[in-house]
Amino acid sequence: MAKLPTLPENPEMIDVLAKYPQGFAALCDYHDAILRGPSELSVAERELIAAYVSGLNQCSFCHGSHRTYAEVHGIDPEVFEKLIADPAAAGVDARLLPLLEYARVLTLTPAMVGDRLAQAVYDAGWGEEALFTTVAVTGLFNLMNRLVEGTGITADPIIRAGSRARAAGNIDDPAPYAAFAAMVEDVHRERYGQA
Repeated sequence: MAKLPTLPENPEMIDVLAKYPQGFAALCDYHDAILRGPSELSVAERELIAAYVSGLNQCSFCHGSHRTYAEVHGIDPEVFEKLIADPAAAGVDARLLPLLEYARVLTLTPAMVGDRLAQAVYDAGWGEEALFTTVAVTGLFNLMNRLVEGTGITADPIIRAGSRARAAGNIDDPAPYAAFAAMVEDVHRERYGQA
């Protein structure tokens, strides 16, 4: 059964967002600012955190998409096999471990985020901006994972197969999500005849 009966049984993201575009352009601007804007964390590190949070939430759509982006930006694909179970054994830079732990606790038990976790981030040599960016990426993907799972969005295998090429094609684009928002607006007008 489709969770949203006016959409296909296995809707793709474009189906849901074209039908319900309210606020999506602003959300895409936030994606671009947090994932591609200036930061102490590299794009690869931010995409790794996005994929990690999505994996913790068992959101295969977002996990797969952002794993691909992380890999295209330089994260070793082998990392992802162990990342969810044991980040320390996954082969990531040890400096990232406190950020990943902060993201894990913020995702699974947000009320348990305490000063000790923040201090571990600072002790690893990160600044306040890196901690804030980790919080922002974590919060963004907890929202996105719930939008995807709550609406039943699935990944078309053909689209998934082309995701690496798309990710590589916009590797230097500072605003890839704004481009997606524009595409959603076009599809919305085409399907529903509204601006």
